[in-house]
Amino acid sequence: MKTGAGIVIGLSVALAAGGGYWLGQRPVAGHPEPSVAVATTSVEGMKKERKLLYYRNPMGLPDTSPMPKKDPMGMDYVPVYEGEADEPPAANSIKISTEKVQKLGVRTEAAELRALDKQVRAAGRIEIDERRSFAISPKFEGYVERLHVNVTGQPVAKGQPLFEVYSPELVSAQREYTIAAQGVDALKDAGSEARSGMQQLAESSLLRLRNWDISEEQIRALAKSGASKRTLTFRSPVSGVVTEKKALQGMRFMPGDTLYQVADLSSVWVVADVFEQDIAQVRTGAVAKVRINAYPDKVFEGRVTYVYPTLNAETRTVPVRVELANPGQLLKPAMFAQVEVPVGGKGQVVTVPASAVIDSGTRQIVLIARGEGRFEPREVKLGARSDTHLEVLSGVKAGEEVVVAANFLIDAESNLKAAVGGFGHSGHGAAPKSEKDGDKAGLAPKTAGHRAEGSVDEVDAKAGTVSLSHGPVASLKWPAMTMEFKVANPSLLQTLKPGAKVDVEFVERQPGEWVITSAVPASKAATPVPAANPHTGH
Repeated sequence: MKTGAGIVIGLSVALAAGGGYWLGQRPVAGHPEPSVAVATTSVEGMKKERKLLYYRNPMGLPDTSPMPKKDPMGMDYVPVYEGEADEPPAANSIKISTEKVQKLGVRTEAAELRALDKQVRAAGRIEIDERRSFAISPKFEGYVERLHVNVTGQPVAKGQPLFEVYSPELVSAQREYTIAAQGVDALKDAGSEARSGMQQLAESSLLRLRNWDISEEQIRALAKSGASKRTLTFRSPVSGVVTEKKALQGMRFMPGDTLYQVADLSSVWVVADVFEQDIAQVRTGAVAKVRINAYPDKVFEGRVTYVYPTLNAETRTVPVRVELANPGQLLKPAMFAQVEVPVGGKGQVVTVPASAVIDSGTRQIVLIARGEGRFEPREVKLGARSDTHLEVLSGVKAGEEVVVAANFLIDAESNLKAAVGGFGHSGHGAAPKSEKDGDKAGLAPKTAGHRAEGSVDEVDAKAGTVSLSHGPVASLKWPAMTMEFKVANPSLLQTLKPGAKVDVEFVERQPGEWVITSAVPASKAATPVPAANPHTGH
């Protein structure tokens, strides 16, 4: 019996072990079959712990620290791990994450060789051609007997009567001629010498009338009839428009008085005021296009005939004369005009789009894209300009990628001013100054904050301001004085109590606004300890 029972128990154990092994080898739904490769892969795929390299300034300033610290505004320095800085940025370079570059909409374009063609645009005005303007001024004394042209603006033709004059001098000259002419007839049988003298007297009388601008028609009539007239007629010497009329019927005039001004408006001038920076590109003979507000659908074409040798000191412009034909007299003197003069470039030059240049007023900077979110601000020297591109004389080579969109956003994002500030103080290729370098020099790294000791006079919790009587501030060259500060956050007011002696740190948030970022009781103010030097002990 005992033997049979043992056999039964042994079989039960064997079956249980076999069933357990079969269940263990059977794959569970939704899970892969176990293998040695799975274990190996899981071990190799475990992420290794990243190695901390250093801490960088959160505002993008070129200083680092081997240990955690805060900037003057109380912001923590950002840790930089191995792999995030495989290629340390060069001096004065900027690094922005690829994700942020995409969000900013950064767009680049290669600097390229091209001929710069541009339009010089200037404002101008229509003026009378000075060579086609005439003054009617009698050369003798007399009186206006009758006006044939009696309104300003009246068009006149060449030879058209303007007015009739009476002058005792004219009457006297006519009588001299008639007497001389009669003497010539009376001495026709006399000797040649007497006849010649009388003939010269008659011709001198006619010459005097011609010198007084009496028309040839009236002189011939006088010579034919031999009778003097009381009045003579003055005629227009040119076709045009009366632009000024001073003659009045019955008035007396003296030699040289201007009675009329007549201008020929078949051709006019456009005097354009070209800015000083563009005048070197304007050449005599260039074709100019002129647009007039009165005729927006018309474009008039003329030529540059003269560049004036003087500059207007108030507007910094140089007058340029353009001559235009004026058929139909559509162009009126004193009309406002817009002038465009196309100017050619000097051949193929290195150019960048106008949007790529950040102009501070004292220097011009472009951002060179280095790839993987790295940008290098580079100072350039500019030359000629077109409507869309600028010539680069130095600083950029053809083929280099420059940022043409969102460059101002990159400026704001990465504190470009701090990065390019090294242009004037360090050579290219110099590494940013780190806190280690400061330790070697025995000085703390320079920050934007300032420190002062003093006592609190008043506190306005509602306004978040503190009146502080502080001692001298060496970093600002301030003497001891009492002034009002704002606090960066309300928690600082727990330390800043009236009468308390404190050690504060503050910054200038905007011109004239000073903000306390840190405050500790003066007795507890910690003496700054230099950062640990990682090279100590080497």
